[in-house]
Amino acid sequence: MSTLAAAPPRDAVTGDPAALRRAFGSFATGVTVVTVGGASPRGMTANSFTSVSLDPALVLLCVGRDAVMNRVLAEADTFAVSVLGAGQEDVARHFADRSRPPGAAQFDAVDWLPGGAAAAPLIAGAAAHFECARWRTYDGGDHTIHVGRVLALDALPDREPLVFHGGRFRRLAPAPRGGRP
Repeated sequence: MSTLAAAPPRDAVTGDPAALRRAFGSFATGVTVVTVGGASPRGMTANSFTSVSLDPALVLLCVGRDAVMNRVLAEADTFAVSVLGAGQEDVARHFADRSRPPGAAQFDAVDWLPGGAAAAPLIAGAAAHFECARWRTYDGGDHTIHVGRVLALDALPDREPLVFHGGRFRRLAPAPRGGRP
């Protein structure tokens, strides 16, 4: 016997965006910076990022339709995703700040290195980097779903990731001795 209540009517869900945002915030995510290179490079903090497929190697990210980065990604052939590490909250906040300078100047405030495969800036000290070619885009309501084919990657497996949960940046708790809860 199921203990789940019946799903609320659609209007109850869409009628309270703050409640919907809080419920979405109960799912912990990693934090990334998505970047595009070229004559006017751009970066944006995103936590809607995930793996899609191993063969072919695909990742996806969701970007608000009205975001500048959505238009930039639609025009770019390649992009990069830097998975931020614990302690990089300042980087996440920088690329989420809409008042940061445009173009290359927005990267002056952070340590970065040039990507080889996607020609997009990679955030130094990140837990992982994915350099991608645009593969597909899909309608995602008020967002666009961008899928990229991974061209190159690197990861620091011992680097703890930055986590976002409940509207706040967080760190992972160390596992108890013996690795079991």
